[in-house]
Amino acid sequence: MLGGSAIAQEDRGYIVEVGEMAPNIDLIFPDGTKTRLHDLKGNVIMLQFTASWCGVCRQEMPFIEREIWLKHKNNPRFRLYGIDLMESKEVTAKFAADTRVTYPLLLDPEGKAFYSVAAKGAGVTRNVIIDATGKIVFLSRLFDKKEFAEMVNVINKLLQGA
Repeated sequence: MLGGSAIAQEDRGYIVEVGEMAPNIDLIFPDGTKTRLHDLKGNVIMLQFTASWCGVCRQEMPFIEREIWLKHKNNPRFRLYGIDLMESKEVTAKFAADTRVTYPLLLDPEGKAFYSVAAKGAGVTRNVIIDATGKIVFLSRLFDKKEFAEMVNVINKLLQGA
């Protein structure tokens, strides 16, 4: 196992744990196309769960853009998807424009993807890092600069080994 926050996950609203296989969620693109998470095995994947009304999400997103997406977007073994919780395609598009992120923001209209990793009533602003075998290797919650730096290091190490 490469990493995982030192903070107890049970205190953070996750229903998955580092070391488990990631749930096979639907990834729903704004154009209506779908893929399943397990179809992307062989890639390092970052899922960023977010929402337009979430202030902490908006605070974190420029860091994700600058320190992760812009550095790795051309790596064919890396995937980064923001997953917008229970908002319309139009709200999601405006959210992406407002935050000026260029990584894909996907739709989760019923919250099925989110509630595959988080408990009912749990807050957004969380990231799930998945290795090439499909295992969860890192979980974050809220935006803590030290934890974010740890997550960046985990992604970098996974991609060096890819």
